[in-house]
Amino acid sequence: MDIQQIAVIGAGTMGNGIAHVCIQHGFQVTLVDISIAALEKAQQQIEKNMERQEKKGVLSSEQRATALQRLTLSTHLEEAVANCQLVIEAATENPTIKRQLFENIDKAAPTDCILATNTSSISITSLAAATNRPGKVIGMHFMNPVPVMKLVEVINAYQTEASVTQSIVELSKQLEKIPCVANDYPGFIANRILMPMLNEAIYCLQEGVGTVDSIDNIMKLGMGHPMGPLQLADFIGLDVCKSILDVMYAGFGQAKYAPCTLLINMVMAGKLGIKSGEGFYDYSAGTDQKQVSIRFR
Repeated sequence: MDIQQIAVIGAGTMGNGIAHVCIQHGFQVTLVDISIAALEKAQQQIEKNMERQEKKGVLSSEQRATALQRLTLSTHLEEAVANCQLVIEAATENPTIKRQLFENIDKAAPTDCILATNTSSISITSLAAATNRPGKVIGMHFMNPVPVMKLVEVINAYQTEASVTQSIVELSKQLEKIPCVANDYPGFIANRILMPMLNEAIYCLQEGVGTVDSIDNIMKLGMGHPMGPLQLADFIGLDVCKSILDVMYAGFGQAKYAPCTLLINMVMAGKLGIKSGEGFYDYSAGTDQKQVSIRFR
């Protein structure tokens, strides 16, 4: 399929990042959200990130200006997807919301349009079943920050047609990403491996095996990880970590996927990491000035 027009649904961190890389690589993109304020904030973030790319020599000023001209903002879902060859959904990680979105997109998009979701854990097969085109539904799990990270986890639903998988693999390469194909099981590949590690690090903290600093430094200095597991959990969002673990625990029914009590309590207390200003670290002075949160020493 010749993909030229893309709609990205959701103007949050992932949505604006996906829109960014798409316009940077020559695609016309309509970024959709129910909030005008969220759309304007996303546009400002894209402009800021592209300015940073220009300063680093990744883009010329002409390339940046041309790319930004490819971006359209919209609060009207049906109009935004009407002429697209690809829709990438990047809304809230909530199964009910996503299924309703897929039902609505399915009604408005052209019959040959591919519907992709950026979900990190929700069943692609269940989203496909909510449409009248299950063979054209697929997962495109980008990594955060999208303009920087090279991986796209391409997830086949049970129903996904081979030609659709190939189209998304080729598109990912056009975006200068490295596509890795997975099948639709809870957590896919990335989070099925990552989340139990983060959860175990939280258990180590809860049980007093080590401090925040010692746990993170051991994984950075001993295992070559660029970021310790507790800091990474803060970066992802502790609520997102818990949500993914909940999906895997429900899907597999195995205790090793059950979220740690400390993680559950922190989410209930609103300590979600960078997004709330505090998680395992305190970010009140900014993300570059993090301090170990006092209650976990």
